[in-house]
Amino acid sequence: MTTAMTHIVLGEDFPEIREAVGRICDNFPDEYWRELDAERAYPSAFVNALTEGGFLGCLIPEEYGGTGLSLRAAAVILETVHASGGSAAACHAQMYTMGTVLRHGNETQKQAYLPGIASGELRLQAFGVTEPASGSDTTRLSTRAVRDGDHYRVNGQKIWTSRALHSDLMLLLARTTAREDVKKPSDGLSVFLIDLRQLKGNGVEIRPIETMINHNTTEVFFDDALIPVDSLIGEEGRGFRYILDGMNAERILIAGESTGDARYFLRRASDYAREREVFGAPIGANQGIQFPLARAYAETEAAELVARKAAALFEAGVPCGAEANMAKLLCSEAGWHAAEACMQTFGGFAFAREYDIERKWREARLYLTAPVSTNLVLAYLSHHVLGLPKSY
Repeated sequence: MTTAMTHIVLGEDFPEIREAVGRICDNFPDEYWRELDAERAYPSAFVNALTEGGFLGCLIPEEYGGTGLSLRAAAVILETVHASGGSAAACHAQMYTMGTVLRHGNETQKQAYLPGIASGELRLQAFGVTEPASGSDTTRLSTRAVRDGDHYRVNGQKIWTSRALHSDLMLLLARTTAREDVKKPSDGLSVFLIDLRQLKGNGVEIRPIETMINHNTTEVFFDDALIPVDSLIGEEGRGFRYILDGMNAERILIAGESTGDARYFLRRASDYAREREVFGAPIGANQGIQFPLARAYAETEAAELVARKAAALFEAGVPCGAEANMAKLLCSEAGWHAAEACMQTFGGFAFAREYDIERKWREARLYLTAPVSTNLVLAYLSHHVLGLPKSY
């Protein structure tokens, strides 16, 4: 493999992490992911392997059983998974959701949950925020948690709650004070860490949603579900503020996955373009093939620099909302443009399942929409950075 192609596959920083994660990924080749995709199955063996390697507990401090790595290191882990042809969708939520507990939970909660999450004994991979009627307008969510003695009684519905059927715990955002009774719409929302093992079939119903990709997403119904008072994270009514940092971390981690997708597509397309001959010459000699791939490569490198800046600001504890959103926007678009260039390079073969291009193409498309859509990022930058009138 040439030096240039090695760079496309591996990137540059944290080489020891890239190598270690890459060795794990070698045990889960394209056939593994192809079969899971066909069966809509959860990647249990892969998640267990990453957990045993200490990678899913990478953002948990050593004092709670984790490895205490930086957010950039976590993004590199996810990037490496995607660059190998796999999917880290079942991994990124466990990395960032526990941050709410780490930053805003009390010591009893940290001791009770973080070691188990780090070891893999407990899975925290579900984040219940979005609702059918509120969508991205989080402050209008209607799921209510009403204090009832030593418990909260929860009623409502969440949608696009991925991996709820494969998670022991869920981070839940619910309204504890009615919207009309608070000064600001973001007030009156609270965060709870709930135990799904106790609640499934006991006030909580989880239904899978069939989608174009194997993302294990669900809708969750709460019908007088009782959760203990000590499930509350931090202060009642301040939950919206608590999840904002987690959302910035999520955007930076997703940027890593999209960067990995881009590197996967560029590697596959470049390899194929050098080998595939039509009209007596490799198709890679044609500028119609070369230029889209070259542009996608340049776009990927530039987007990754923004993602690195966002991670550095996050680690420094300074505001990084603009950078985190830009990282997600630019990296997801770089991944998608690389996916499109790869599809065009492979031509008809791109649509054959055995080549895995169409599977990764479908997966890459998700990140233009989730976890925050491109248009919402642009609206955020327009209002909060450029000072333009708010459009929503």
